[in-house]
Amino acid sequence: MRRRAVIVDDHALFRRSARRLLELEGYEVVGEAGRAEEAVRLVEELGPDLVLLDVVLPDGDGLDLVAPCVRRGAQVVLVSSRDRSDFGERLDRTRTAGFIPKDRLSGDLLAAVLRESADGDGTPSM
Repeated sequence: MRRRAVIVDDHALFRRSARRLLELEGYEVVGEAGRAEEAVRLVEELGPDLVLLDVVLPDGDGLDLVAPCVRRGAQVVLVSSRDRSDFGERLDRTRTAGFIPKDRLSGDLLAAVLRESADGDGTPSM
């Protein structure tokens, strides 16, 4: 059974690129959202295994969406065009599988982040 994913990012071009990458990695992308409110609804309705979540959204903070996603059983990988250090300790306190800069997102890096998270090595930072 293919793992199901939701992509949350306000840039349509990034969502298209991320969709292609996830599909090549064997995921079924079951939803996309460009805003926080829409993301919460999709995660509740679709129950994805993975949420690829932008930290900065036009109507909210992606970090605030982590808890509802995790409660629904999803692994969350945060992405941003900003540097990880821009988010400070708040990022370290979230229950995510990890953080990947948008310009470094690849199938190999995503797999490594998810594998490291599953091994219980803490929240990896890329």
